[in-house]
Amino acid sequence: MIYEFPKNDEPIRQGDIFRQIPHVDLSLGKLPVIIDQNRPVLTTWEKAAVSDDPVLAIVSAKPVNAIVITQDCDASRAEDITLCEIRQFRTVERRSADMKSNPEKWMRLLTQQARINQKWFYLPPDPHLGFTDKMGVDFLVTLRVLRLDLEALRHQRKGRLNDVALAHFRERIAEFYRRYPYDEWYALDKDELKACQKDHPGSQPYRWQTTA
Repeated sequence: MIYEFPKNDEPIRQGDIFRQIPHVDLSLGKLPVIIDQNRPVLTTWEKAAVSDDPVLAIVSAKPVNAIVITQDCDASRAEDITLCEIRQFRTVERRSADMKSNPEKWMRLLTQQARINQKWFYLPPDPHLGFTDKMGVDFLVTLRVLRLDLEALRHQRKGRLNDVALAHFRERIAEFYRRYPYDEWYALDKDELKACQKDHPGSQPYRWQTTA
């Protein structure tokens, strides 16, 4: 399998998988803020953050599985460590939501989409990590934890990626954060653009495509 199982005293590294990391849900529009006499008052973040002083508020936090994306050198000395949430793969990749246990279809999805879709990283099941189903790292959901706090929770580290998987994981993180927005049709000539607009009506021409 693609996982290794470090000892509790080993340092935190990129690719370490933790359980019960807090995912904080915070609404900026409806925020219960503690004021005088320790009474919560529902307000907005804009009204609560009238100064640079810390705001005491009630928030919801749920325990989730997460994987370290901070690089090794920073994970050993940075004040904060960044992780990404791990969820059931069917909730991370919508194409798999209704897929049955068809090895060929899963093979195509996991290999082709692993190259095309940069928003997730696939994690196969493993009972040692408590993964009874296919799982996925969601790069869109990041969690920040103080390094010292995470080091105190190393007993909740369930495993880490092996060298092969870690090399792929690092490249996927780089691809995700290296992305930039662009329209795929910007280099097409007028005739090619017309063909593109049949399938993508929203593909509006650029200046050079109307004069060429």
